[in-house]
Amino acid sequence: MRPTRSHLYLALSMLLVGANIGFGKAIIAVMPVLVFGLLRFAIAVIVMAPQFFKAAPRLERHEWLTLFGQAFFGTFLFTLCMLYGVQHTTATAAGVITSTLPAAVAILSNLILKERLAPRTLASILLAIAGIALLNLSQRDSGETSLTGNLFVMAAVVCEATYVVLSKRLTQTLSPMRITAYSHLFGLLLMLPFGLTAALPYDFGQITAGMWSLIVWYALAASVIAFWLWLTGAKHVQANVAGIFTALMPLAAAFIGVVFLHESVSWGHFAALLLVLTGIAVASWPQSIKSAQEV
Repeated sequence: MRPTRSHLYLALSMLLVGANIGFGKAIIAVMPVLVFGLLRFAIAVIVMAPQFFKAAPRLERHEWLTLFGQAFFGTFLFTLCMLYGVQHTTATAAGVITSTLPAAVAILSNLILKERLAPRTLASILLAIAGIALLNLSQRDSGETSLTGNLFVMAAVVCEATYVVLSKRLTQTLSPMRITAYSHLFGLLLMLPFGLTAALPYDFGQITAGMWSLIVWYALAASVIAFWLWLTGAKHVQANVAGIFTALMPLAAAFIGVVFLHESVSWGHFAALLLVLTGIAVASWPQSIKSAQEV
């Protein structure tokens, strides 16, 4: 597989997503989760406002309901679970856990869409489960109390997987970017009462210019830039090849965690990461033409 511009876009997308795990942990160290969540959605909606004024086919009632479901799980709940998760666990551990997203999507696709699980997909799921179990076991043995954080991050993975599965059921009447814009608009409306309640007593004067820049960057990278890079790259790359690039997400999260947040990395992190990445490779590595025809 020769590297192409599409492969570069996919790689940059996953690096941004992984890095944002660490950046989010740094932000909520000085700002309440609900306040940051509100700002994240507000900035994203402002940037993507032009999407609301583009002409598009009228959506049916069930399509609006699916779109709201995507927003509820993939933006609102995902944001809360991920931010509360990294508040109680390390960015490195969160990166390992979020890399199980392909396995979670496969499980939900089987349960909701009744899609058949191929043998190597099952093997990938088992490897991912083994990796998460090993991660939690190693942290317990080392005296770390991050089980709550890990569970929140795992819940975020399930929410994102639900978003992906629902997107498969949504008819192709809206562009991906417009779907993202509406998802964040719904997310902003859902977050508004909670975020405003937390923001009213909060002292915004303690936030430095550098931290404001990081907040804006997080919102843009998570909602617009990474999404555009992934869609642009995936357009010219097979889905199973694109899946390989998700392996970069935990690596970026670990890099930010270790270099900028000064987190320590244990043998459990390495072993869990190896199991999960092996699972991604097993599920995503392109099959030969002969084997593909046999399937």
